[in-house]
Amino acid sequence: MKGEKKMGDTDSITRKVACPHCKNVITVHGTAGETIEITCPQCSTTGIFPFPKEKPVYAPTDGSIAIAVNNLEFSYPKSGKKAINGVSFEIKNGEIFGFLGPNGAGKTTTQKIIIGLLKQYMGTVELLGKNLKHWKTDIYNRIGVGFELPNHYQKLTALENLELFSSFYRAKTIPPMQLLKMVELEKDADQRVATFSKGMRSKLNFARSLINDPEVLFLDEPTTGLDPVSSRLIKDIIIQKKKEGKAIFLTTHNMTDADELCDRVGFIVDGKLTLIESPKELKIRHGKKIVKVEYLKNGELLSQEFDLNNLADNSSFLNLLRTGTVQTIHTAEATLDEIFIKATGRQLK
Repeated sequence: MKGEKKMGDTDSITRKVACPHCKNVITVHGTAGETIEITCPQCSTTGIFPFPKEKPVYAPTDGSIAIAVNNLEFSYPKSGKKAINGVSFEIKNGEIFGFLGPNGAGKTTTQKIIIGLLKQYMGTVELLGKNLKHWKTDIYNRIGVGFELPNHYQKLTALENLELFSSFYRAKTIPPMQLLKMVELEKDADQRVATFSKGMRSKLNFARSLINDPEVLFLDEPTTGLDPVSSRLIKDIIIQKKKEGKAIFLTTHNMTDADELCDRVGFIVDGKLTLIESPKELKIRHGKKIVKVEYLKNGELLSQEFDLNNLADNSSFLNLLRTGTVQTIHTAEATLDEIFIKATGRQLK
């Protein structure tokens, strides 16, 4: 029997079905995925009618949400296991979200799915309030991507590279020399990229990710290969972009960067996301409730630990402070490395 959907909702579906024998129209009721037997009241013809399974309808995310990932799954061809297994998270505008895990954990795969480089995934991804599958190439005018391994035209200069990539966008772009100055490469603008050091290429790669002034920024190990001064420069720019309201998806196994930059972090191992929270809250919760004091006594540096509870009434602690020999005082917060190992049973190597 042929049917045509008349009306329905998630609980009940009503359809008009034409009897194949006498063409009498029959009204039937059921739910998505249900199979029912129908008997025509006019000619007594009996048939089976399956209600099709409804495709899930996903409401657009709130305007404050830049990325919404729900139950994401992905497997590479000929692979015996899932590279991404049931991953869900959201990233708000003006938030830096750290995706932390060892090499091969699924960090870069997740990022490639969200930016449209990998298809054939299960689950849903919403980017800037729109289902990823409904975006066309116009999405690349609104996002920026900094891959872990810089990929430039080696025979072109730094300036020529940025001018070339700038020409790919329909939207207005930031002047290339402004970007080079931002990452302190303006003096090397006319130098061929083939002569650049690893750190210089990383900075040029980062500058390229900002060329279209993106609303969402995807960064994969942005400080790899950088000296401390250059690393500080890049991290300061990332923080500034956050202040401008950009959503930043940072994939890394560098816990120092994550601790310093991220509003929230998620731990991923073997394609599974195990924990999402702010670094500060994680460190406080998993740390010890003690204070460690280092002090000098007879020229020797000694240390003593005190319970945080009722510290103001601890006479030994107060007496030590009054001696004037205290060198350092630290709470025993857990590091993100320690928390990662505790939560996942893995080390970041």
